[in-house]
Amino acid sequence: MGGNITGGCLCGELRYEANAAPTFMGYCCCDDCQKASGSGFIPFIGFAGGVLKVSGPHAMYQMKHKDGRTSERFSCAKCASLVFGGEPGNPNGNTIYAGTLDDTSQFKPVMAIMTKFKPDWVVLPEGLTIYEGMPG
Repeated sequence: MGGNITGGCLCGELRYEANAAPTFMGYCCCDDCQKASGSGFIPFIGFAGGVLKVSGPHAMYQMKHKDGRTSERFSCAKCASLVFGGEPGNPNGNTIYAGTLDDTSQFKPVMAIMTKFKPDWVVLPEGLTIYEGMPG
């Protein structure tokens, strides 16, 4: 997957663009991704800092994890679609949620993380690198 990755929310008000290749792609099965998505996982795509350009109204939900980490999830301020993670301009990078891609065939997962939380009814594709927790 190269550059020129675009996507956005259900109503079209919140949009993003990345003109660089992602750094990773996969599924997160943690319990907060399950609650946030209403599913058994969130398919995500990670980008280096400064790559993701966001436009449109967005709302942030910040969560403090038991291990001390803080995560930020962003949704459209109009339609409430969950679209990306990490504060825009975050030097540590951002994630987008694969279902928000304009071309969902660009999603090529290589890993599954936090699988110790994976519900039994979630069937992951063959060939993924599996991490029970967060990768080092």
